[in-house]
Amino acid sequence: MSTPVHIVGLTGSLRKGSYNTSLLKTAMELLPEGVTAEIADFSNVPLYNADLDVGTRPEPVRAFREVLAGAQAILIVSPEYNYSIPGGLKNAIDWASRGTDAPLLHKPVALMGATQGLWGTVRMQLAFKPVFQFLDMKQVLKPEVMIAQAQGKFDAEGRLTDEKARDLVARLLEALRDLTIQLHK
Repeated sequence: MSTPVHIVGLTGSLRKGSYNTSLLKTAMELLPEGVTAEIADFSNVPLYNADLDVGTRPEPVRAFREVLAGAQAILIVSPEYNYSIPGGLKNAIDWASRGTDAPLLHKPVALMGATQGLWGTVRMQLAFKPVFQFLDMKQVLKPEVMIAQAQGKFDAEGRLTDEKARDLVARLLEALRDLTIQLHK
């Protein structure tokens, strides 16, 4: 693959001061050589309704799917809600997984998350396994990035200050780039 790998990032939190949005922005700063990236916004995507998924989809859905369609790989950065995937993110994925033109099908994906708790985002990450399996997405399995006690690892501006975590994020992005290149050979 001679052109840069293009990654689209999704954050599972819509909160203004989200550690996960800050973590995604950190990832955008740590992109390895040969990678471009952008963040897809799904905050205006309506709740999934199959009645709206016939003919012309709602404009926010169409725009969201278009950004995902331009990705060669996906990076998901999410908190864990009730031991699982946050509802807004799951809704966006449901919209992006429908139809023969589903923009998530067969794409490489990396997953990471931050939480104030002690378990990182292990349960959310496990909840994604069947979603990735259904969409035939190839997941980067290592390194695992599950940032626990996030409140002590970001500064007041939302910058990730923990060097070990920054290194893990950089390594995850390199692994996503390498997997994407491998799958496109």
